[in-house]
Amino acid sequence: MPFQGNHSMVQEFILLGLSQAKEVQIFLFILFFVFYSLILPANILVIVAIQKDPHLNAPMYFFLANLAFLDICYCSVTPPKMLVDFFSTLKTISYEGCMAQIFFLHWLGGSEIILLIAMAIDRYMAICHPLRYSSLITRAVCCLLVLASWFVGFVHSIIQIALLIPLPFCGPNELDSFFCDITQIVKLACTDTYILQYIMFFNSGLSIVICFILLLISYGLLLVKNSHEISDCSGTEER
Repeated sequence: MPFQGNHSMVQEFILLGLSQAKEVQIFLFILFFVFYSLILPANILVIVAIQKDPHLNAPMYFFLANLAFLDICYCSVTPPKMLVDFFSTLKTISYEGCMAQIFFLHWLGGSEIILLIAMAIDRYMAICHPLRYSSLITRAVCCLLVLASWFVGFVHSIIQIALLIPLPFCGPNELDSFFCDITQIVKLACTDTYILQYIMFFNSGLSIVICFILLLISYGLLLVKNSHEISDCSGTEER
């Protein structure tokens, strides 16, 4: 099949969802609706509490408020449509809507991961370098770290979309999922995507693994530091 640029014949994708059984769909709707109804107010409450309480003006709570905001945005990308689709006979999403969904999922998801790393850096400086913490982790530095997390997530998402949009879609359009899963989208393309799948794996999967390892290392160092401090305090009390 020749490469057709961005001239896609597929105008929409069919989402097969989690189950075709009506009883299961009702159960899943109630389950996800309860979770969605708890996540949004809880995150909003976190943001309001941090903004209203002057005692919560530390960098840790600043990062926590931004993480809560990212959670609200991230949880608003796919769940609303998924809840509506539980009562739809034909679950479809337009090509443009699918691309937009992928873009925001990867942007917000990537930003959350980088923000978690920024929070780990903040805790490391607070515990391992307490005397220099206030001079190093200033409000300006916190804002820069938050902006960096949004920027890195945006770049990550743009790379995914830039690789995805030129693909031609001229045949199958069914996705065995309740959202636009990029791995399934790539497999529907009417061209050879073997190399592209490896590039996307490196951009998404490998980068997430690296970030996860960095988080484990940072919090592992904090645990070791805390254990040494506790042992030192115990030795001092015994003497």
